[in-house]
Amino acid sequence: MSKKKNDKVKDEQESVKDRVEDILDEAIEEVEEKDENQEDAEDDSNFGMSETELLKEEVQKEKDKFLRLFAEFENYKKRTSKERLELFKTANQEVMTAMLPVLDDFDRALTEIRKTEDKNLLQGVELINNKFRETLRSKGLEPMNVEEGEAFDADIHEAITQIPAPSDDLKGKIVDVVERGYKLGERIIRYPKVVTGK
Repeated sequence: MSKKKNDKVKDEQESVKDRVEDILDEAIEEVEEKDENQEDAEDDSNFGMSETELLKEEVQKEKDKFLRLFAEFENYKKRTSKERLELFKTANQEVMTAMLPVLDDFDRALTEIRKTEDKNLLQGVELINNKFRETLRSKGLEPMNVEEGEAFDADIHEAITQIPAPSDDLKGKIVDVVERGYKLGERIIRYPKVVTGK
C-alpha cells in the first residue's frame, strides 16, 4: 500500500479516535450534570426510597450508558476493519487491472513467435510468461475460460458484435473470443469480449 494511503488510513483512525474520546467526554459531563440535578431532585422526591435502592438505580443507569458506549465502539471497530479490507482489495484490483494489457501482449507475442523457427526464443518467452502468470495467480488473478460454442450469458460475457452463425447449432452462442476475461477472487475485473452468432 502506498504511503499516501497509509497516511489516509492513519488520519481516519486518529479522527475516529478523537470522535470517540469526544463522545466519552460529553457522556461523562452529561452524567455528572444529571447526577447533580438528580441528587437535588432525589433529595426532594425520594424520601421514601432507601439509600441502597437509590444506589442500585444509579448503578443500573451507569451500566446502561456503559453498554451503549461499548456497543458503539464495537460497531466502530467493525466498520473500520471492513473499510481497511476494502481498501486493500481495491488497491490490489487496480494493480491487477493494469497488468491485464501486459498479459494480452504476451499472448500476442507467443502467437507470433510460434510462427518462427527460433525455438530458443519461444522457450525464453514462454518461461517469462509462465512465471508472470503464476505470480499473478498467486495474488488471486484467474483467467475465465470461455470457449467457442458455449451459450452466451450477458452476466459474465460482453458481446462486441454478432455475425451470422457458421452453423445452426452456434445460433445465440459464442462464435469467437476476442479478449480473455479475468477474475480477482470471486469478482470479475474484466469481462471476456466475445462474438456471438445470430
